[in-house]
Amino acid sequence: MNTTPPLPEDAAVAAAPAAVAALPAPPAHAIGRALWIALIALLALVLVALGLAWKAEQRGVSLGQELVRRQQESAGQATEARLLAKQADEGTREAVAKLSLLEARLAEVAIQRGQLEDLIQSLSRSRDENLIVDIEAAIRVSLQQAALTGSAEPLVATLKQSDERLARYNQPRLEGVRRAISRDLDRVKAISVTDVATLTIKLDEAVRMVDELPLLATAEVRKEAAAKPAAVAASAATAAASRPPSASAGLSWPQGWSEAWDGVAQRVGNEARALVRVTRIDHPDAVLLAPEQSFFLKENLKLRLLNARLALLSRQFETAHADLLGTQAALERYFDRSARRTQLAADLVKQVAAQARQVSLPRPDDTLAALAAAAAGR
Repeated sequence: MNTTPPLPEDAAVAAAPAAVAALPAPPAHAIGRALWIALIALLALVLVALGLAWKAEQRGVSLGQELVRRQQESAGQATEARLLAKQADEGTREAVAKLSLLEARLAEVAIQRGQLEDLIQSLSRSRDENLIVDIEAAIRVSLQQAALTGSAEPLVATLKQSDERLARYNQPRLEGVRRAISRDLDRVKAISVTDVATLTIKLDEAVRMVDELPLLATAEVRKEAAAKPAAVAASAATAAASRPPSASAGLSWPQGWSEAWDGVAQRVGNEARALVRVTRIDHPDAVLLAPEQSFFLKENLKLRLLNARLALLSRQFETAHADLLGTQAALERYFDRSARRTQLAADLVKQVAAQARQVSLPRPDDTLAALAAAAAGR
């Protein structure tokens, strides 16, 4: 054994090469042992590396699971947040609806308050002011009714009632209003307003007569022509009855034969004149009208008359005049103007066309001005 005492560190470092050189060469079994030791160390390092890799993988798996868990928690929180947002949106809508309802109720309360204030003011007015306001309101309403109906009766009735109320009230400061009402009443009465009701009745009668009107294209036997043979026969029978028996007995047979022949010839001539009629026609196309077209012609004529009636009811007098002029032209062109029924229908249409005119009612400006002056206290 080497009993040399240990050298200091610096001396050991300096003596290391000399000691290594002085050592003997290791044997072969020592080299194999070193190789086995190195292999075992390397295997240990591999096992350590495998262990570290397995730990890293397990850590990655745990991290992935933790990430998935946190993602699921985040998704749950997002769903809950959306649900809360939806609930908040619904709550906001309900709040807006309630606010709108409150605003509507507030507006209603404001309107009721305004109406209540107006009622209080109307109750606090004097009797004269109430009377003036009532008369003015009635006159303005009657003006609207007169404009809608085209008649002066509502305005005339309102002015008369206002005059009667002022006469019963007997207030000296309202005498100017009564004088203004009297002037306006005279002006309104002086205006002749179109009587639409009477005109519509005439148009209805004309519409009813259209189906009975004779056409130029249809040959019809006139009543007066058909009545002539009967009148002649009746006059001959009357003459024969009024003739004395002695006179009829005194006639010779040639005279009786001559009278009978004259009677037969006259009857034949009357029948021929009833079958043949000579008429002046200004529009030849009216005679060429087909029989099946006569129905449509009369229906179109009815439609024109009904359109004129609607135009009169709606106060469109220009449209009514246009339809009435078209009706007159159709009556003169396609119908027999010598027939009594055609003449009656044409007269009705002419009367309606002459009376249907736009008349502007005078406004009671004097009365309204007098009421305004009375309300102002002048």
